[in-house]
Amino acid sequence: GGTGSFGNAVLGRMLKSDLAEIRIFSRDEKKQWEMQRRWPQFRYIIGDVRDAGRLDEAMSGVQYVFHAAALKQVPSCESYPLEAIKTNILGTQNICSTARAAGVKTVVALSTDKAVKPVNAMGTSKAMMEKLVCSQNQFGGSTTFCCVRYGNVMGSRGSVIPLFLRQIQENVPLTLTVPHMTRFLMTLDQSVDLVFHAMTMAQGGEIFVRKAPACTVQTLAEAMRRKYSPQGTNHPIQEVGIRPGEKIHEILVNEYELQRVSESETYFTIHPEYRLPEDLTPQALGSEYSSENTLRLKTFDEITPLLDAAGVVEEYT
Repeated sequence: GGTGSFGNAVLGRMLKSDLAEIRIFSRDEKKQWEMQRRWPQFRYIIGDVRDAGRLDEAMSGVQYVFHAAALKQVPSCESYPLEAIKTNILGTQNICSTARAAGVKTVVALSTDKAVKPVNAMGTSKAMMEKLVCSQNQFGGSTTFCCVRYGNVMGSRGSVIPLFLRQIQENVPLTLTVPHMTRFLMTLDQSVDLVFHAMTMAQGGEIFVRKAPACTVQTLAEAMRRKYSPQGTNHPIQEVGIRPGEKIHEILVNEYELQRVSESETYFTIHPEYRLPEDLTPQALGSEYSSENTLRLKTFDEITPLLDAAGVVEEYT
């Protein structure tokens, strides 16, 4: 998944690093061509995580792997669940097996809040992806495997913010599902911070979660029309109803996981059942960390700094 939103963001961070080589592995030759024009100094490899043979070449001599490949659109995964299985589950198993054989130092796999108590095919496949990755360190070996899990990444390809921006540019109504639906908000830079945190802190089998604020889709739409539309608050908003496989609120840490977490001001670390540290900070029984009970952004002034931090990054849309 090296040519996606995360891949672009993490490469921007690595430009000044002293790494010997950075490899971008993805199946999309058009996006690779676009990235290669921008960053010709990296190595680009065409391939699919479904093809274990291609991963052998990609990981030979590699120390760190960021696994961002996924089918992540809820509607398409609902229509074609077998395709989600092939990429999100079987592709992940290929990555784990290849990384172990290649002697990779650390694998960080990117997951989503939709993997927690999943109600759709995409979330179910990502939940199994987490199980595959986090189980690896039970079996020895020199490779450390872990996951990160986050909610809506602002400005990422396929997310609601690029959709709202496009609708504003086309002067059509902003379409939202259910006004009181809530979603976590995280910038791409924060998602990169989370992955680097996991890469340096993992002992094996953890899921790392960055705490994040949330807002309703109605509040986000109102903030975006006020900030970006020539019509301001007069830009129309149209409610279209909930889509198949969508939740009203998303969960980042469920009630079972909150019994085996370590917590800091910024992060939760969900420890695997087979390696529990002594410094656990379990939460109240039955409690969850969700977009309903996290810090809620309710005003334009609260949301604008995050919109500014996310920016309008056209290549991600």
